[in-house]
Amino acid sequence: MTMSNDQSILKIKKQKNIALIAHDNRKRDLIQWVKENKEKLSKHFLCGTGTTARLISESVDLPVRAFCSGPLGGDQQIGARIAEGSIDFMIFFWDPLSAQPHDPDVKALLRIAVLYDIPVATNRATADFLISSPLMNEEYSRKIIDYSKTIPKDI
Repeated sequence: MTMSNDQSILKIKKQKNIALIAHDNRKRDLIQWVKENKEKLSKHFLCGTGTTARLISESVDLPVRAFCSGPLGGDQQIGARIAEGSIDFMIFFWDPLSAQPHDPDVKALLRIAVLYDIPVATNRATADFLISSPLMNEEYSRKIIDYSKTIPKDI
């Protein structure tokens, strides 16, 4: 990691660590998307929240490291891995029309993904654009802003 006064540079390697997440009403859509992109995804390390990871492994025959189910802490586990620099990329097919019991966790996960400047797809179109990007086969330098410098000292 390279540092400057207001940001850090962290390299995403050619072989990416990709988190795959889907709410219940979107799991089938994510599995179909993974099937269609199996060849490309097989070149990367995959992980996901509990049920989603298991369903992808069983349906698509790709290894997917499973964390806990989202409502049981899986979103937080993935967020922690993003903050540590061990997840580079996230595909999260979320359901915008259903309230989730763990909505605060979902919001925190998306905030962490933005904070640590990782690519995030929350729908099929964005996932298609990201997976077909030439950057998927190259290293990439993420620029992580040091937000601590923007926090007023008197708080």
